[in-house]
Amino acid sequence: MANNQSVRRHLDAFTRGRIIGKLKESCSVTSMAAEFGIAHSIARRNRRQTAGETPRHTTQVTGRPISRFTVARRLHGGGLFARRSVRCVPLTPAHRRRRSLWCREHRNWRDNEWGRVLFTDESRFSLSSDSHRILIWRERGSRNHPSNIIERDRYGGRGVLVWGGIMLGSRTDLHIFDAGSVNRTR
Repeated sequence: MANNQSVRRHLDAFTRGRIIGKLKESCSVTSMAAEFGIAHSIARRNRRQTAGETPRHTTQVTGRPISRFTVARRLHGGGLFARRSVRCVPLTPAHRRRRSLWCREHRNWRDNEWGRVLFTDESRFSLSSDSHRILIWRERGSRNHPSNIIERDRYGGRGVLVWGGIMLGSRTDLHIFDAGSVNRTR
């Protein structure tokens, strides 16, 4: 980062609007970042703002209308594409340590030892439309980058739960439940 660039965590709406205006004028992200004295990465930071929200903010700030298609075209030109973010269950540092320890303890197991282990999983499927789908702007090949993952451990809405298990040479029946979760009583 150049010496004349200050370290900023957030850009105000006015500066964002000016930056988008520069990008609309075919100014490169690098030259625009140098002109505004910000790091190149900050120009790409607000990945969860939609292509529809960006023109509204820009028009409010600059008074010049800009279409969502122009925004999307500029983002594509900068290597950013709208993709669904990866969702995962949040893990605490303690969870990570225990998982790592378990893997180290079992890395030398033989087939006869693994044959006594049942691996189970449950998945929930929504019966309604996915209206809560969140798209983010990301580069190709960055699907599993931590900034592109949304941690989620709650499930809302009507759906079905599917549970099953596998082990070496065998599997359980597939169980389908209308609601709830699988626990020791069910």
